Amino acid sequence: MAVKLTAAAGTATLAAAALVLSSPLPAQADAPAAAYSATTSVGVHNAYETGTFPYLADALDSGAGLLELDVWTNFTSRDWRVSHSNPFGNVNNCENAASAAEFRSGPVNQNLAGCLADIRAWHEANPGHPPIQLKIELKDGFAANLGRGPAELDALLRDALGDAVFGPGDLLAGSGHATLDEAVRADGFPGRDELAGRFIVHLIPGTVEQGNPFDSLWTDREYATHLRDAAAAGTLADTAAFPAVLGAAPGDPRTRYTDASLRPWFVVFDGSAPTYTQGAIDTSWYRDRNYLLVMTDAHAVPPAIDPVAPGEAQALARVGELAAAGATTVTSDWSGLPSVLSTVLPRG
Repeated sequence: MAVKLTAAAGTATLAAAALVLSSPLPAQADAPAAAYSATTSVGVHNAYETGTFPYLADALDSGAGLLELDVWTNFTSRDWRVSHSNPFGNVNNCENAASAAEFRSGPVNQNLAGCLADIRAWHEANPGHPPIQLKIELKDGFAANLGRGPAELDALLRDALGDAVFGPGDLLAGSGHATLDEAVRADGFPGRDELAGRFIVHLIPGTVEQGNPFDSLWTDREYATHLRDAAAAGTLADTAAFPAVLGAAPGDPRTRYTDASLRPWFVVFDGSAPTYTQGAIDTSWYRDRNYLLVMTDAHAVPPAIDPVAPGEAQALARVGELAAAGATTVTSDWSGLPSVLSTVLPRG
């Protein structure tokens, strides 16, 4: 059924959230055995910006269940750059730390490898951390002809994070299923306890890529093709990310891909919370199939609340509402609310 949020739902879910936060343990500890796809966590939009967190280490320390990075393949250089709007330079809070001892002491504005180095150093200092989704928007798409294609991104992620990455090959390993869709619909994602210390990377097409009339192969389709072909070649274990279907839409939004062989390689969906929750989309379709559903702009669901610094009770109520609506992650810019960012609720 379609889900429309109401004030009554907000009151009930706020009470539930308050119970979670009154626990003497972190919110994540309340349901450690639950499947990752059966819970709802909270993420931060553009967590790499210094206006959001002074350092990426601060973002990781916040307890957020998702952190977003904007990445440029950048035809003028050999690296992957991290910034919101500058394709020619790195503008971010990453330090390229070799260990946690170097946090908050080095120069920022590092490339993607430097951001991943910070993530690795933080992971090594916090090996049992709750699972964290890394959302990467490829602002201008892949550039495989310049050595920055799907395989090169896999290699960079695997080299930096090693077995801390939970990728498509890990999801299918030993399952007996042929595609991600088969595996997730049958078994869901592993439990949160099984995914402790792991990172799940998902990719979306970038705003520049989407507006480029000369780019007909967007990130989602290019990476799904990469996964399909890797599975056929027996190299799925080398892959490191999940492509996301971007944009809330009724029905099965994967029908937009005319090549039906790509559709079973999408099990992550990413779109606007207001669009998902105003009655036109049956969000139970995602929940019943154990798909990951990232709802962005959580603050904008009517009645809108502050996108940066709402009251804690307001933010918790909104998280509860969107958990009831079937989200697995809700995101906004609530970087100053660590008690909200660390919240994990049952989905649905």
